[in-house]
Amino acid sequence: MLRNLLALRQVTQRTISTTSRRHFENKVPEKQKLFQEDNGIPVHLKGGASDALLYRLTMALTLGGTVYAIYQLAMASFPKKQN
Repeated sequence: MLRNLLALRQVTQRTISTTSRRHFENKVPEKQKLFQEDNGIPVHLKGGASDALLYRLTMALTLGGTVYAIYQLAMASFPKKQN
């Protein structure tokens, strides 16, 4: 049991200390140019098609939730008459 723990400790130390750092390209300046250019598009839609899709989905869910809440309030305001 102790031998297994020591082996595990050795493997974890080796894994952590010898991991190579990944080099990623810095895309921040490109994104800054995209979002700062004055082209008349709202900032929440400048990301492309995925932003437009998320925006429309959010608006549809918001509108649907508002309509549902108003419907439920109306149903609670006018209770059914019992015969």
